[in-house]
Amino acid sequence: MQDVTELERRINAALDRIGSGVEAMAPPPAPEAPAADPEEVTRLQTELKVERQVTAQLEERVRALKDRQDARVTALEGDLETAQTRITALEAERAQLKKVNDELRGSNAALREANAAGLADASLVDSSAQAELEALRRVHESDRAELDEILAALQPILEETADG
Repeated sequence: MQDVTELERRINAALDRIGSGVEAMAPPPAPEAPAADPEEVTRLQTELKVERQVTAQLEERVRALKDRQDARVTALEGDLETAQTRITALEAERAQLKKVNDELRGSNAALREANAAGLADASLVDSSAQAELEALRRVHESDRAELDEILAALQPILEETADG
């Protein structure tokens, strides 16, 4: 029996050593988190909710600004296309008027030469000069219309710059 008691003692000693070894290998227990104050948690949750609402409002404002900006850019692109079409038409009209004027000037020069040689009628020269004057008036009107188009196109930009 003495052997059994001795074996029992040795087994208990071995188990004690194993237990202390296991305890040494185990990570230390995590420190306990401080208890959260319920009022602080409620306050923080309320602040988070308010911040989320503010963020949502700001995102909506940014979206509205972007939509407005996109609409403005689209309108300006349309205005630009319209202005380019007008300018092209005015340029064609102006080129036609210049051509007519050049032909008229040539015709008037020929009439003056014929008149100087005594071959032309003075009334033809007078009517030719009147036609040339009328053509010059039309060129002037065309130039004025072109300037009015340019000013009309620049007016919104000038107003925007003045407001900005």
